[in-house]
Amino acid sequence: MNKNPLTLATGLVVVLIFLAMLFFFQVRQTEVVVVTTLGKYSRSIDKPGLYTRLPWPLQNVHRFDNRIHNLEKKYEQTTTRDGRIIVIEAFIGWRVNDPRKFLELFGGEEARAEQNLEILLRDAKNNTVGRHPLGDFISVDPKALKFDEIEKEMLATLKAKAADNHGVEVVLLGIKQIGLPESITTKVFDRMKAERERLVKQFQGEGEKESIAIRSAADLKREQILADADGRARQIVGEAEAKAAKDLKTFEQNTELAVFLLKLDALEQSLKERATLVLDPRTPPFDLLRGQILPAGHTN
Repeated sequence: MNKNPLTLATGLVVVLIFLAMLFFFQVRQTEVVVVTTLGKYSRSIDKPGLYTRLPWPLQNVHRFDNRIHNLEKKYEQTTTRDGRIIVIEAFIGWRVNDPRKFLELFGGEEARAEQNLEILLRDAKNNTVGRHPLGDFISVDPKALKFDEIEKEMLATLKAKAADNHGVEVVLLGIKQIGLPESITTKVFDRMKAERERLVKQFQGEGEKESIAIRSAADLKREQILADADGRARQIVGEAEAKAAKDLKTFEQNTELAVFLLKLDALEQSLKERATLVLDPRTPPFDLLRGQILPAGHTN
């Protein structure tokens, strides 16, 4: 029986594909590969391309993602150099740096690697925070904060240990959040409240002191003004009394003249305003209008 050429060609292609899968493998841009022979390490490949291999089970290809993985460590309490407890959440970015060591230590399992990285991150965090006071983490002055310096110290410590003992590279580290435990937060708020109350009392005391000083100065000024006015009044009264005494001596020598002058002054005062008066012409001082301009014995 003659076989169909197309069927033969298809079978040949399938055989070639099967052989290619047995003897060739591809490494992608996002991968690093470890080839083992009979379960033992043979070679590592970190460049993309097509490579040869022996068929399984003689050789096995272990693939690892070489992109950056994110690991976040949730809130944990840490003690600062000055004995204050703070809560820090940190994160790291890591990737496979030594695929052979990564395979031998963790069997290529990322979860196992991250469990060990969490321990390293905790140790690096605790050691670094323990070298810094609370003021480097929490301060009202932004210039006093040392986040960059602290993150660099933690990264340097973690990076060396991860590369030597885990076959991974820690490429970045950051502090995501910083807080205080609830019990300490309450105490901090109480201290802040007490400090504000102390400042309020201080400002009130300073204000009262300033108020007393202002009132004292005003009272002193008032007493000075009243004293000056009283002295001036006494002076005026004295001058008036002296003038009155002088005029009295003059009037005592001529009583008629004194009476005349008093009537004249009274008449002047009563006629200052425009008014119509109906009076007996003999009523002083209007008796002057009867023609007796000067007292008897006097001529103009």
